[in-house]
Amino acid sequence: MKKTADETAVQPRISVLIPARNEEKNIKACLDSVIKQTFAPYEIVVLNDHSTDQTASFVESFNTSEPPVRLVEGEDLPDGWVGKSFACQQLADHAQGDWFVFLDADARLENDALEKLIPLLHEQKSGIVSGFPRQIVRSWMEKLVVTMMQFVIICHLPIRYVQKAKSPKFAAAHGAFIVVERSSYLKVGGHAAIRTSLLDDMQLMKQFKSFGYPATLAKIDSIVYMRMYANARQVWLGYQKNLFAGINRSGFLFSSIFYYYSFLYLLPWFILLFGGNMFYVISAYGLGALTKIIIDLSNRVFTLASFLLPISVVLMLSIATDSLLRSYQKRGYEWKGRRYL
Repeated sequence: MKKTADETAVQPRISVLIPARNEEKNIKACLDSVIKQTFAPYEIVVLNDHSTDQTASFVESFNTSEPPVRLVEGEDLPDGWVGKSFACQQLADHAQGDWFVFLDADARLENDALEKLIPLLHEQKSGIVSGFPRQIVRSWMEKLVVTMMQFVIICHLPIRYVQKAKSPKFAAAHGAFIVVERSSYLKVGGHAAIRTSLLDDMQLMKQFKSFGYPATLAKIDSIVYMRMYANARQVWLGYQKNLFAGINRSGFLFSSIFYYYSFLYLLPWFILLFGGNMFYVISAYGLGALTKIIIDLSNRVFTLASFLLPISVVLMLSIATDSLLRSYQKRGYEWKGRRYL
């Protein structure tokens, strides 16, 4: 039998908050996963962000579920706001729980996800918790590019140091699953404090750290999973929007990363073309590929594409270059029918 927050007073009241914009393909499965929790949330609130598909009607079909799902119609996007941050802020304004779980519509919770989360919330008491959901990758573009997210973070931002460091400079988060304690969230200014950022997840984590609140990057791949992008175009546009913004739109950092990855993972193959030592090339490739394979195995996204690290690097650098050019040329980024500079 499910335990609700009302029945177990010592447990936190958890509000699951889902921003949804044209998510008719995802929202039913997402809500099913929330409703089936072994520890029922206090409330489930979905914000319909001006969807032009059947998102709202699908959500309304859950209004007799237990717990019931509440649908909120989103307001018009004000100037100076990024769409998702405004949606999340509206959700927080409607929420009544002690902890807010911001969950993307394309994310799914395992049945015991909230139950396993509660001990961490009891221990932490305030602040923010996030983590990287297990990625479901099907197309070759997803297998080659989406899996690079964890590879890059683990290679360049040691997770243990992120956990211990109080400086906002050392922060990582994933916007598909972010958990915040209500009073802490209000004191740091909520999503309103990061309203202009395309990287709302990273900026929110930094915001909590800058106020001195606990900020945990938890390993959640056993309780949360998602298919972030459904095809090659979505992969390209999604990372195009985030990559250059992710390095603070710094041309110097972009150049450093571009040459670093080219030297480490691509140069050996060019050397081979001009008569280079085969042992050196195979050794260089082997070390990089082995690292990628170990990381993919630990995150349960291992496929044959894990062996194709050089191709993944070429694609990642190509998307990053496109991201940089769009920023410098003021062409902006398009995502879910909206354009951001």
